Amino acid sequence: MIRFRPATRDDIPAIMALLADDMLGKTREMPDPASYYAAFDAISDEPQNMVYVGEQAGQVVATYQLTIISGLSLSASRRAQIEAVRVDASLRGQGVGATLMVDAERRACDAGAKLVQLTSNAAREDAHRFYERLGYAPSHIGFKKKL
Repeated sequence: MIRFRPATRDDIPAIMALLADDMLGKTREMPDPASYYAAFDAISDEPQNMVYVGEQAGQVVATYQLTIISGLSLSASRRAQIEAVRVDASLRGQGVGATLMVDAERRACDAGAKLVQLTSNAAREDAHRFYERLGYAPSHIGFKKKL
């Protein structure tokens, strides 16, 4: 059984491994943990921004980041942004990702969010099918610009 909990600094190495263990992460994640610890500390200072991990048999096997955003649009609704969703490769296709998303959605609802949004790299076709199976609609076109 998987149990989701807020991540701690001790989880950083496991989170780094999950982020690096996919087709895109292999090329963009860095082996130096210092920047990840600094980012985790910054996230921890933001009350509406959290990283969660899923544990199974004492091992971190999944992670996601959940940010609650207050806004004026959509009748001043709060929304939740889900990022950095990763499941250990050995557990993919076994329902862990769906359990992760249920956890994230529950936490979003508890925080007063009326909408959940996420982005997924255009190359992640398997992820797109997964999100659509869970009821997520590809309703917008996303844009990014490196600064």
